[in-house]
Amino acid sequence: MASALCPQVLCSLGGWLSLYISFCHLNKHRSYEWSCRLVTFTHGILSIGLSAYIGFIDGPWPFTHPGSPNTPLQVHVLCLTLGYFIFDLGWCIYFQSEGPLMLAHHTLSILGIIMALVLGESGTEVNAVLFGSEITNPLLQMRWFLRETGHYHSFTGDVVDFLFVALFTGVRIGVGARLLFCEIVSPKPKWFVKVGGVAMYAVSWCFMFSIWRFAWRKSIKKYHAWRSRLSEERQQKHNGHLKTH
Repeated sequence: MASALCPQVLCSLGGWLSLYISFCHLNKHRSYEWSCRLVTFTHGILSIGLSAYIGFIDGPWPFTHPGSPNTPLQVHVLCLTLGYFIFDLGWCIYFQSEGPLMLAHHTLSILGIIMALVLGESGTEVNAVLFGSEITNPLLQMRWFLRETGHYHSFTGDVVDFLFVALFTGVRIGVGARLLFCEIVSPKPKWFVKVGGVAMYAVSWCFMFSIWRFAWRKSIKKYHAWRSRLSEERQQKHNGHLKTH
């Protein structure tokens, strides 16, 4: 099984690396991180679409059939994603662009996908975790691109931040808790698969604390800016009223 899957993973890794090199050539005036994030954005959109199709249409349903044998489509998507995570983890380590938490997330993702591929089962819930993990990724990359181009402090930036926080909280934390519960109570998945699920959910909570702190600081900043602007408008109206008298 492993020998049969290795070519798929290597092809995936080569494909993502080739895409990154192409982006670097097309964006010579930009940083390497710009091109890497374009690859990440592309993978995010692709993996969301594929994992959503598997979960909602092709099946089986992850909340009722955890530990099920992998379908051919699940195997292809997991190999595609495994190649991406290997590429991105290598990039992050080489350029030292991410902290321990993100490296832990990538490492757990790689181990989880390998585990599902080698076992030949649990691809159903791993695919669901992939969907929940990637659904906020395009928004995260959009936020970075907005910052780089000087358009972050705008209405668009506020909408992107709001959607990111809402989706992360609702899907990765809310729906993720339900998925983890179904995984743990089901007798089908292996015990170490369940441990991996707990570890991934714990990482999501670590991210969540950082996101909530950011959201709170931004909300307070926006509130004080609104109060200041409102006070200035009242002062201007008051001054204008005095001048008419």
